[in-house]
Amino acid sequence: MSTAEAKAVQGPDRDPTGGDPSAAASADDPAGGDPSATAPADDPVGGDRSATASIPDLGAEAGRDGPSGAAPASARRPGRRTLALACVLALALLLLGSGLLIQARQLTHAPAAGNRALTDAGATTQVIGDVSNTLGKVFSYVPEDTRVTEDAAKDLLGGRAATQYAALFGELRQRVAEQKLTLTTHVVRGGVVRLTRDHAELLVFLDQRAQRDGKPATVAAAQLTVTAQLDDGHWRITDIQAR
Repeated sequence: MSTAEAKAVQGPDRDPTGGDPSAAASADDPAGGDPSATAPADDPVGGDRSATASIPDLGAEAGRDGPSGAAPASARRPGRRTLALACVLALALLLLGSGLLIQARQLTHAPAAGNRALTDAGATTQVIGDVSNTLGKVFSYVPEDTRVTEDAAKDLLGGRAATQYAALFGELRQRVAEQKLTLTTHVVRGGVVRLTRDHAELLVFLDQRAQRDGKPATVAAAQLTVTAQLDDGHWRITDIQAR
């Protein structure tokens, strides 16, 4: 047997494809050597890279909506607290200002605010001086001439005080002449309780020294509540009450 005949006999056993490379590839690779044909076993999407890019990144989306994504909301909370605190503070200041305004208005319209005895020293001094001078004249007399006292009372007293004094001195005039009474009145202290533009109320302390003819003098203290009215620039006593 020749060499050629021996190769012909052995060939079919060694190469079933008859020496065709494509046929060998088909035998080893069911897909026929096409790489895309083997993709289903290794890549469900057939090896197409563009298909994998279309799949959403759930991890990235979760990161945006997860704890890191909540940061802006928490960052907004302090701002809201600050705004609320500012509103509360503004309301408190408004209420405080309103309360202070109401108190100031009450003090302005309070009776004490109209009492010039607390604020007007000049007017207070004047009314005390006029009242003290009047009391010294109308409650001082000598038995030889009581007319001076009566004339002073008519000029310096008014209202109820003038009426009371006229009735009192009418009874006293006769005894003064008979007993030769001498009375001297001196204001020790006077204070203005209330003073307005034309009305005054005073508390007056005075000493009176009385003496009968040929007898020792006696001294007595008196306390009076006096009401006076401003008349043509002069304070005229309109009421006298003993305390």
